[in-house]
Amino acid sequence: MKLINEPPQLRALLSFCSTLLLLNLVHVSAEDPYRFFDWTITYGDIYPLGVKQQGILINGQFPGPEIYSVTNDNLVINVHNHLPEPFLLSWNGVQQRRNSYQDGVYGTTCPIPPGKNFTYNLQVKDQIGSFFYFPSLAFHKAAGGFGAIKILSRPRIPVPFPEPAADFSLLIGDWYQINHKKLKAVLDHGHRLPSPQAVLINGRANGTTLAFEQGKTYRIRVSNVGLQNTLNFRIQGHTMKLVEVEGTHTVQTTYSSIDVHVGQSYSVLVTADQAPKDYYIVASTRFTNRVLTSTGILHYSNSQQSVSGPIPGGPTTQIDWSLEQARSIRTNLTASGPRPNPQGSYHYGLINISRTIKLESSAAQVNNKQRYAINSFLSHQLTLL
Repeated sequence: MKLINEPPQLRALLSFCSTLLLLNLVHVSAEDPYRFFDWTITYGDIYPLGVKQQGILINGQFPGPEIYSVTNDNLVINVHNHLPEPFLLSWNGVQQRRNSYQDGVYGTTCPIPPGKNFTYNLQVKDQIGSFFYFPSLAFHKAAGGFGAIKILSRPRIPVPFPEPAADFSLLIGDWYQINHKKLKAVLDHGHRLPSPQAVLINGRANGTTLAFEQGKTYRIRVSNVGLQNTLNFRIQGHTMKLVEVEGTHTVQTTYSSIDVHVGQSYSVLVTADQAPKDYYIVASTRFTNRVLTSTGILHYSNSQQSVSGPIPGGPTTQIDWSLEQARSIRTNLTASGPRPNPQGSYHYGLINISRTIKLESSAAQVNNKQRYAINSFLSHQLTLL
């Protein structure tokens, strides 16, 4: 409705305000979604090996809550530190674009003091895939505080495999019954870590169960959240089709087992195409004198028999086996990633290599403390991360 005899100044002001309102509405409608998390970090009793030990809990959970997200989501994670010492969380594999101070490692992010909180603001911009978070200070990772991160593709972006019946996360890793402070002291006195006592699957040495229905295909995201040991992952009587490695769709290759090194995350498809019974899920150490094994259960909904037979064996100390597997993994150049194809140049075979970077890990003592480096570089020589 037009006002009678409205002055020109008022008309101009109303027009300006209407334009601002329209622009604001457009901005709000186009903004990427937000997901909010409120986490409390505490010490608590955990029983991964059947006996009580001190663990780090997030909202009372071990492992911590899973982060479910979609490409471009904004993640607002308010972390309350109720430990008696500083604490930090790092987001393994999540790209921090123009906000490296959110990465949660000492030197880029200030530790959260006891009794205080810090809000991480992350955007999973142009990312998909399987990742995890973990504590990055004071060897807290040896006490827990880790959890899975899923970043799904946006609905309009094609994924190079049919939608699975369900999507599971499995956190596997070596585990010590020794308190994390004592483990840190071992390194600080110039010694290397002893052998672990066990391997865990989702915080348990045995008993983790996945429920399948006959004939359906499921996605399993496997992350090695341990301290030092490569683990071999396999499922009795089933093969696994590798489809994604840390945010990159792969050429779909089938494996009977896969080596998952510390910090790595693999995503596989498994079809319930065997006889209706229960099967072992297995994670075991690689390149160790004594092989440690953890088992879970793949349970068919129409199962007619509990798990039976010997636990299926896997590779143990064979280095070539692991190298061949690594060489067999290839990026799927025809698949869409976070954005639809084409996403750039795929003429890789025609591009001249102008620079080669080699990364080599090493172990050394710094101020009589055991430390580890990449290309002899220690980012924080006096602080154990």
